[in-house]
Amino acid sequence: MVQRREFLKVASLGAANAVLPMSKLAGASAPPPATRPNILIMISDQHRAGLTKRSGYPLDTSPMLDELARQGVGCDRAYVTCPVCMPSRTTMLTGRWPEAHRVRQNSGARDVVFEKDIFDVVKAAGYKTGLAGKNHTYLKPEKLDFWREYGHLGGWKPTNAPKEIVQYDDWLQRLDFGDSQVPTPFPVETQLPYRIVSDAMAFMERFGDQPFALEVSFPEPHNPEQVPHPYWDMYPPDQVPPRCIGPEALKDKGFRWQWLYGLEQATYPGYEKQWRRYKSNYLGMLRLLDDQLTRLVSFMKQRHLFENTIIVYLADHGDYLMEYGLGHKGVGMSEALTRIPMVWSGCGIQGGRPHEQAFVSNADVMPTLCEAIGAEIPRGVQGRSLWPILQGKDYPQEEFRSIYSGVGVGGLYYEASDNVPYRIAQFKGKGTSHRVLKGEGWSFDELDPVTQAGYMKMVRMGDWKLIYDMMGYGQLYHLASDPCEMKNLFGDPSAADEQARLMAELLMWTIRSEDTLPTNAYKTKWPGKHNWYSPYRHGKAPEAFIP
Repeated sequence: MVQRREFLKVASLGAANAVLPMSKLAGASAPPPATRPNILIMISDQHRAGLTKRSGYPLDTSPMLDELARQGVGCDRAYVTCPVCMPSRTTMLTGRWPEAHRVRQNSGARDVVFEKDIFDVVKAAGYKTGLAGKNHTYLKPEKLDFWREYGHLGGWKPTNAPKEIVQYDDWLQRLDFGDSQVPTPFPVETQLPYRIVSDAMAFMERFGDQPFALEVSFPEPHNPEQVPHPYWDMYPPDQVPPRCIGPEALKDKGFRWQWLYGLEQATYPGYEKQWRRYKSNYLGMLRLLDDQLTRLVSFMKQRHLFENTIIVYLADHGDYLMEYGLGHKGVGMSEALTRIPMVWSGCGIQGGRPHEQAFVSNADVMPTLCEAIGAEIPRGVQGRSLWPILQGKDYPQEEFRSIYSGVGVGGLYYEASDNVPYRIAQFKGKGTSHRVLKGEGWSFDELDPVTQAGYMKMVRMGDWKLIYDMMGYGQLYHLASDPCEMKNLFGDPSAADEQARLMAELLMWTIRSEDTLPTNAYKTKWPGKHNWYSPYRHGKAPEAFIP
């Protein structure tokens, strides 16, 4: 308790960090909301969808997130434009697909192309802006009014930070992105999500009397998979739900999947045998994140900020969570990687309407926020505003009948005959993994030249999913009957109609996601207030061409 008090003293937050019980969260009285709502964008990293009670999961990992969805809108068919951190996060800020903003890998920040991002829009509207947490985009500190950045292995510290925080960050680095087999030997207050929420509170204390836009970005549940007590014990390994499928599936998934499995096992021997501990740590971290979300909501309620704030919670991509024997991410376009949690709640959002059928994207976040604050959606934005949906208004279901994503950096796929060594994806570590203790000292990056080779695109519509690549290889899955994506129906006569329908939809999205920034003197007709294309689709000609 002494250590906790010292930490709070350094963070200058004092009693403001008290957590209200769930039953009290909706009870605070507040003045009428101001004209312009605040914006709170909350991002978790490598956070797989479908792991909450509301979404049918047997364990209660995220009660506050579920509560926000019940009060607001849970988008149950939300997808990323690319299941890789930097491309996905750049999409969220700019509303553009990677082929338009041109960031297609985690080292591509300097390649970004856009006219205005969400921070440009809100700053022009007089908002104070801030980041607390992981960045991993083109953003620089000078662009915002408040900047406290974190990575997966540590982050911002106040002057004269408590020794425990320094020691914890050092401990994280020594984990080398692996999964801990022991409880984290430091208290919750040293964890990055706790510190990030403390920073978010500091921002709100400073700027809460004026319109603000704050990004709160948790580096978790991304590896290293670690969690302290009491979260270590919440979901014991022998009680975690079973996997959809294990490594026996790899024989049918192809060389790149098999190579990634081999890489993980070579770097961390016994990785596959530890899958239940991996999953237990991951679920425990989800609950830790949710408790910090509760803490932040409580703080906002106490200071009468919640009622006038739009909150959107989403992830940058998912996690295999040891399906197929794979950890993290890195190859393919599985639902485990491309589908994400997305919840909207707060000011102006009509609650209690889960949208199970509407396919939405992280590209839709930026234009939605523009419309919510009454700002014009900038040219070049390709996402669609969800604001009418979030207000409980009617919307054209045809506009949201499908969604599209892609991954890859080009070139050809590596094959078994290429004899690619694992060292191509490994880097020197300094941690406590088995290999480091043996003096070998290697960690691995699952986003490497093998897993990211080539290029493939995906479209989701109804219960179906189509993946098509640069070599003309196709995959077609009926997810309602094949959730593990093991029965490829591409080329199967019984699915010929669905294949043709989805191929046409994929072609439409491919054309639509071309760069739409004006580059010449033509004045183009824009889709309109919501960036919706629905009136012009399925054989309906634009008004100018109707005789």
